[in-house]
Amino acid sequence: MQALTRREPALPRVPLIAGPHAIGSIARPLLAELLAAPLPLAEHGGAAHLQAPWDEALDTLADWLRANGHAGRWRDERIAVPDNCTGQRVSRVERGVSRNLGITTCAVQVHAAVQGQPLWWLQQRALDKATDPGRWDSLAGGLVADGEHPAQAAVREAWEEAGVRVEQALDVRACGRYTVRRPVDDSGSHGYMVEVVHTYAWLLPPGLQPDNRDGEVMAFAAHDTQAIDDRVAHGELTLEAAVAIALSAGVAQADTA
Repeated sequence: MQALTRREPALPRVPLIAGPHAIGSIARPLLAELLAAPLPLAEHGGAAHLQAPWDEALDTLADWLRANGHAGRWRDERIAVPDNCTGQRVSRVERGVSRNLGITTCAVQVHAAVQGQPLWWLQQRALDKATDPGRWDSLAGGLVADGEHPAQAAVREAWEEAGVRVEQALDVRACGRYTVRRPVDDSGSHGYMVEVVHTYAWLLPPGLQPDNRDGEVMAFAAHDTQAIDDRVAHGELTLEAAVAIALSAGVAQADTA
């Protein structure tokens, strides 16, 4: 399963550089369009270089990508742009263009068990989700906002997606993190996901019924281990949730760096 988290891009990509920082990558066909427009971007030395100041340059690129049909779902939400090597925050960008710019994102997954019962809550993603619409997922999950800690994001997502407060959890456990690298088409054929996913295991009391609050979930259902395995076998569970569940169960190894 974890081998599926390390897939090569569908198209050749060029590194995206901001000063001394490697921050992403751009598919060759998309880079040709960007370079033909009057944008704060230049190619030299086999890489695409942003012109400083980087916040403004990324905003300009994001607006152009949106206007030209190369952005995912637009939310007016900023996520941090880290250095690919150090993880140091370099800038921030609209989340809807992160895939086409190959920027590393940070996300969370909350896998929730029912106390005293061999059951775990899964959600079915709404059909208008940009990535994996209609697939089953862990109880809650999503991207970490700029300036937000992953543990805070997990608490926020659990409330927004499942209507569950962290105070209702009988136990909360961090299970480590893993990195996903795979092509995505939520913003056209030029997208590449590089995502560090922090996994949390929550224990919920019996009788607690999740209730979506942000319109991004179609349904919730409690599953036993066999039902989860069946969804994995039939490709009905998101890759990120499958790895998060394996981590929480102790049958997969988290990243060590």
